[in-house]
Amino acid sequence: MKIEQTIKIAVDAIVFGYTNQTIHVLLIKQKLGQLKNQWALVGGFVKNGETLTKAVKRELQEEAGIEVDYMEQLYTFGDDVNRDPRFQVISVTYFALVNSTNLTLTADTDAEEAQWFPVNELPELAYDHKEIVQLAKERLQRKLTYQPIGFDLLPTKFLFSDLERLYCSILEQEIDRRNFRKKMLSYGVIEETEEYAPQKSGRPAKLFRFNKQKYMELSMESSGYKIDFV
Repeated sequence: MKIEQTIKIAVDAIVFGYTNQTIHVLLIKQKLGQLKNQWALVGGFVKNGETLTKAVKRELQEEAGIEVDYMEQLYTFGDDVNRDPRFQVISVTYFALVNSTNLTLTADTDAEEAQWFPVNELPELAYDHKEIVQLAKERLQRKLTYQPIGFDLLPTKFLFSDLERLYCSILEQEIDRRNFRKKMLSYGVIEETEEYAPQKSGRPAKLFRFNKQKYMELSMESSGYKIDFV
């Protein structure tokens, strides 16, 4: 039986950053095509002979001028054959966590601009990217309960209160800070340093850092790490 197929394969990246105590999402404004000047996630078509991972890393470099350390596959979108107005496109999506304060965005190729937006204040997005962002946001919230994430969102050394505010921002709710501190320290995911944060007044507070080795060990265990935020 002869099979006629013109389906396109694309990749899209949901990149989360954290600034001003708020989770942000990286978006690009499209320079060309039917959806010119509309905001969208970083992404594009996979080239012949190119792997999915190489494709998404290339798009991040070309459209926003960045590289990411932590990235994982989220979901494949393709049930709606009309999700792209041009032709049928299946998109394999990835989400990444970065310390956005260390990145300089540079829009290029088919991106007019690259900009961070608060996750709850996004402009109207092209295609089904609003749905993609929502799914990534829900995945991020779930991961907090079983994996010590946040390593790539904060500076190398941070106040414990910074970590608390980060988790509150992701969960979009307050947490029991006393139990949270006790739990995090018991797992050994973070450790106290001998350095203090500069303060103009009041008692100086010690800085913490992630224990990378413990972080990786717990990431590989299914039952070794669990935090209930309810």
